[in-house]
Amino acid sequence: MITAPAAPAAPASGHDVPHWIGGARRASGGRSQAVWNPATGRVARQVRLGGADEVAAAVAAARAAQPAWAGTPPLQRARVLGAFLALLHEHRDVLAAMLTAEHGKVLADAQGEVMRGIEIVEFACGAPQLLKGDHTDQVSAGIDNWTLRQPLGVVAGITPFNFPCMVPLWMFPLALACGNAFVLKPSERDPSPSILMAELLQRAGLPDGVFNVVQGDREAVDALLAHPDVKAVSFVGSTAVAQAIYETAARHGKRVQALGGAKNHLVVMPDADLDQAVDALIGSAYGSAGERCMAVSVAVLVGDVADRIVPRLAERARAVRVADGTTPGAEMGPIVTREARDRIERLIGLGAEEGATLVVDGRGLVVPGREGGFFTGATLFDHVTPAMRIYREEIFGPVLACVRVKDMAEALALVDAHEYGNGVACFTADGRTAREFARRVQAGMVGINVPIPVPMAWHGFGGWKRSLFGDMHVYGEEGVRFYTRQKSVMQRWPEGRARGAEFAFPATK
Repeated sequence: MITAPAAPAAPASGHDVPHWIGGARRASGGRSQAVWNPATGRVARQVRLGGADEVAAAVAAARAAQPAWAGTPPLQRARVLGAFLALLHEHRDVLAAMLTAEHGKVLADAQGEVMRGIEIVEFACGAPQLLKGDHTDQVSAGIDNWTLRQPLGVVAGITPFNFPCMVPLWMFPLALACGNAFVLKPSERDPSPSILMAELLQRAGLPDGVFNVVQGDREAVDALLAHPDVKAVSFVGSTAVAQAIYETAARHGKRVQALGGAKNHLVVMPDADLDQAVDALIGSAYGSAGERCMAVSVAVLVGDVADRIVPRLAERARAVRVADGTTPGAEMGPIVTREARDRIERLIGLGAEEGATLVVDGRGLVVPGREGGFFTGATLFDHVTPAMRIYREEIFGPVLACVRVKDMAEALALVDAHEYGNGVACFTADGRTAREFARRVQAGMVGINVPIPVPMAWHGFGGWKRSLFGDMHVYGEEGVRFYTRQKSVMQRWPEGRARGAEFAFPATK
């Protein structure tokens, strides 16, 4: 039994964020990088940047600890996760404060992120049921056949800045429940939650070495992809990086799930409830400053609904309250970095140059008292066409592009022609329209009068086309399949002496 260490505290300003290897903090690595508070535009602390040495140490610790953890009965593994679940609830507000301080999202949104991650842990606590195999009695004369699912060994997760708590929780609870050891490489932009979660796992009774964190950048990623003892890699990020990770990891013989970019469309039919549609578009386009892989960035306006809805969207976009994420009543916080903010605003300028109607321009926003923060306001375009870069590219900011189409057929063709197929929604009052849209649209996640159709923990998350590289979605039963491999056992207990060698291929008799 592991003695629980003292309760962890939030990182103090100016303190380095370390690695977590073999059950302890480690401050090795010759490089470091600033972690900014995006609301103030000031450096809050430094994060250590690991490389091949830190990855090798983490994988070695994981490899040494994994056999005993795999040999632990699934029910006991689930009990450790249950204790971790209780600690997550206890530290929910601490985690949310970390997210707001390093990412910038408003506190209520950060609390929602933590809760969605907690739901995955709740699902993972049911691992004993999920890991059951199949059995066939008397599959042939005197032979029984059964299958079981066994862990892969050491697996890794490479996670993005926009959900530094939730996305790691998409991965490691199920990997641990299945008997694997895990190495997490979180985003270097908001790394603090990873260390708090590592400490909570230790307090929950997870053996040292089963969960490790290597802070770092591309150098750490490349080392993980090449390491021969890493059997699988999970990734969430941009499409270009997702494809590169998929190809590199597969070349090294690893199992891969790599979730890439998105350009999520919300189709508004003429019969839709406009109050609901406006609420949905404003919340899903500008929530978390648009830095969500499920953010709606394209409103597909069918028929005459465009002239009715665009003025209402403009009024609401101008009224979005942008402030420090800790400010009561704030609806949108800053962009995660100055560079990201500047890129978003350059694309807004390009959209206007390409001929789109810039209805609401969020550029140049200054928040009183936070003049150095990385803020931009809500931006709304109308008359956007598929040829424009603001339509084709994932902006990953608070920019909503309105595209006008004449009917449902044109709306479906528009959505299906895009290279991304992550999430899509349709707002309508007609059941037949909704049914046909859901069946025909080429996307991995579909909402009917639901703007952000993120599946619950037991259903799994993933897109189509260039939004996902690999065969399996994350979490849910797909996650269990990803973190285990099937073994088939055929067993016979013959009676009497052997009958001699059989040279024909065995068949059912």
